[in-house]
Amino acid sequence: MADSHDSSGNGSVDRRDFFKGAALGAAGLVVGGQRATAETPVLQPSVELPVASHDLSYAMPAQASSPAPARAAGQGRPASDFMVDVLKKIGFEYAAINPGSTFQGLHESFVNYGKNTAPELLTCLHEEAAVAMAHGYAKAAGKPMLVVVHGTVGLLHSSMALFQAWADRVPVVVIVGHHRNPSGVINRPHSAQDMGLLVRSFVKYDDEATTLERFAESAMRAYRIAMTPPMGPVVLTVAAELQESIVTTEPRIPELIMPAIPQGDAAAVREAARMLVAAQSPLIQIAKMGRTPKAWDLLIELSEALQAPVDVMGYSSWQKFPSWHPMYGNGGRGYTPDVTLGLEVTDMSAPARTARANGRKTISITSEYLFQGSNIHDFGRYSEVDLAIAADAEATLPALIEEIRKQTTPERKSAIAARGAKVAAAHKEVQLNAIRDARYGWDASPVSVPRIIAELGDQIAGDDWAIVSGHQFTGDWQRRLLNHDKPYRYNGDCGGFGIGYDTPASVGGALAHRKAGRLPVAIVGDGDLNFSPGVIWTAAHHKIPLLFVVHNNRAYHAEVMIIQRMAGVRGRGNENAHVGNVITDPNINYAQMAKAYGMYSEGPIENPKELAGAYQRALAKVRAGEPALIDVISQPR
Repeated sequence: MADSHDSSGNGSVDRRDFFKGAALGAAGLVVGGQRATAETPVLQPSVELPVASHDLSYAMPAQASSPAPARAAGQGRPASDFMVDVLKKIGFEYAAINPGSTFQGLHESFVNYGKNTAPELLTCLHEEAAVAMAHGYAKAAGKPMLVVVHGTVGLLHSSMALFQAWADRVPVVVIVGHHRNPSGVINRPHSAQDMGLLVRSFVKYDDEATTLERFAESAMRAYRIAMTPPMGPVVLTVAAELQESIVTTEPRIPELIMPAIPQGDAAAVREAARMLVAAQSPLIQIAKMGRTPKAWDLLIELSEALQAPVDVMGYSSWQKFPSWHPMYGNGGRGYTPDVTLGLEVTDMSAPARTARANGRKTISITSEYLFQGSNIHDFGRYSEVDLAIAADAEATLPALIEEIRKQTTPERKSAIAARGAKVAAAHKEVQLNAIRDARYGWDASPVSVPRIIAELGDQIAGDDWAIVSGHQFTGDWQRRLLNHDKPYRYNGDCGGFGIGYDTPASVGGALAHRKAGRLPVAIVGDGDLNFSPGVIWTAAHHKIPLLFVVHNNRAYHAEVMIIQRMAGVRGRGNENAHVGNVITDPNINYAQMAKAYGMYSEGPIENPKELAGAYQRALAKVRAGEPALIDVISQPR
């Protein structure tokens, strides 16, 4: 992005003229380059700026050589200062940015007027990484992070991560700058007639703030919409000219009023309870269930009241149920649900069709019924469930649990307890089988995935740990070999199944856990790390404690298997399946990469006997408040 973002204000300055001018004096370009109009007053420099030099330290002097001239009482202040007041009132702790000239007014107000606190700026080397960090942070912190990006090019870079947040129903608030009256070859491409159109298919709300009053109201509305189920990313466009204008009168900043979360209709909830209590083999499925840690306790209470298994559906969901609980799983071999309850499951079409064909029932409680887009079809096919309740599942569970308890007779209670004993036995069998299977290839090189997880579990057993990455094809082993006994143990996957989320999102999740003193761990794939390696520098620069374990199988291995399968179907053999799918020749040394970004690292580790020592040394750094990385040459799965 360094080549795309100009720092030259709004003047007609091409790249050659910019560098020529920089040699003559930075002040005229950075501050005086904006064209004066009645609508956009020129901001005069408060101190004389130095001529450009070769000093790359960018260390600011402790005190300016001359004091800033006092502004008369009626002269006003930058509009971007008011914007910072609005954002502070909302309560953002952090703002992830990759700098750009279309929000230079807001940027300056953050660091000087706002004292770089609440929000504190996080320097990111790519906008996709900035939004992905905010995605991971929101899931771990339970509240959004602000992201500020440059016009057009910055928003386009953000688009993949915004799609992931949309698909995961995660709140992220993005402010994008643009030039209302673009001039010069640099600024023209960074403007748009309708900036929000670039991402409108996968954000929940977007608006352009044309006045300060509109900014204050739209910022409050955007936050409220982002946080109302189904949650999602929102975008607010703000012109550079508005940010940099001087205002003498300011509108009132409205209060942030959050709406009550929608709960299920009482009659529908009673009917759902009746169906579940009468069921012989109920099954609970969860996907994007769990806006708050309260969902953890509610799900345990629900499953124990019914003695029904809880299927987390492939481990991609926000982990809101303990992995070693006897009700965890799908009930074991031979368990066929006669009533399936989906909680925030976007697509229940397949279980609904199967149930209807076999005389079984399905219930769906989800806020998805309240809002869906038209272009991105992540909502799947039409789900012909027997009972659909349009409400937030977490908010509805207390009433559902109460109804289940009311309707459970002593006779049904006995039958429910017997069912629970069978489900618990099946869960225990699955756990024992997983431990047995984990022993295969224990001493193999490349290192087996179970050994990567098990050795890690031994080292963090005494810590209050959190897996802040997704599953990266290690998820089954994580949930079997690590005891997910707290709601924050696992932060969930990306939602959109796109590579490049895990590494930056893990940094955001780790930042959220830093205040609580938890030990964050990210098990990321080598393919994922290569999408946003610069976030390693962000973690080191901002001293975000986090252990990266690189599951380095030197390939996009899912795609290797896909090509093997396709070649097999066509009878062509699979000896060429590696072409276009492996990351070798040369092999990438991620430990050296981390060192280059200023992070402690070890590896590549091929001998599994070296894992324990490497973990110990790296974790010592993390416990001391630094990030660290271990590169492990691993089996594909």
